[in-house]
Amino acid sequence: MLNEDLMETILESANCRPAYRQVKANAGAAGVDGMTVETFADHARVHWPVIKAKLEDGSYQPGAVRGVRLPKPNGGERRLGIPTVQDRLIQQAVLQVLTPEFDPAFSTHSYGYRPGRSAHDAVRAAQEYIQAGHTWIVDVDISAFFDEIDHDILMRQVSAKVGDKRVLRLIGDYLRAPVHLDGQVEKRTRGTPQGGPLSPLVANSYLDALDKELEQRGLHFCR
Repeated sequence: MLNEDLMETILESANCRPAYRQVKANAGAAGVDGMTVETFADHARVHWPVIKAKLEDGSYQPGAVRGVRLPKPNGGERRLGIPTVQDRLIQQAVLQVLTPEFDPAFSTHSYGYRPGRSAHDAVRAAQEYIQAGHTWIVDVDISAFFDEIDHDILMRQVSAKVGDKRVLRLIGDYLRAPVHLDGQVEKRTRGTPQGGPLSPLVANSYLDALDKELEQRGLHFCR
């Protein structure tokens, strides 16, 4: 388990250039506060000591998320949630610290949003299954998965590896951050918005139990 000094490690990561460079490289849009990645640098020089102190004492409150609707190629819409640049930087720092602890335990059949893995690797694995004679294929999709993640189940999974209560509270606050969409403010009790750096990691953590169940059943799969 990651120890109770985890927040200090995250703050060191947030204060380093790699976390900011990654947020800048992602070139995301501004959040509800309208602040861009470029203008955040000047903001951080002035306000980072206060932000850091709030993260240290556990009183930091994430900003609201800007909701966006994107059309799907086959019809329908996909909802995206864009946190403020400040929150994306903090999430990126959390991600960089948690990934080495979480990722190695994930299933070898899991390919999405993982370092050193890609959809091309999943296709190659599927090809190997076919070449081995497995010719029945089932395509499975979890409808509105990111919108329906159960917060209680997810936080129990995260707390099994994270011992710092400040970090657990911060992750929980990010999950519950309200969404500004279509002129309204939505409170969230389920789901994690696609668009934040932490969402892929918590999604893979949530689905790891499914992966392990499929493995126990002896099924050949790529997720």
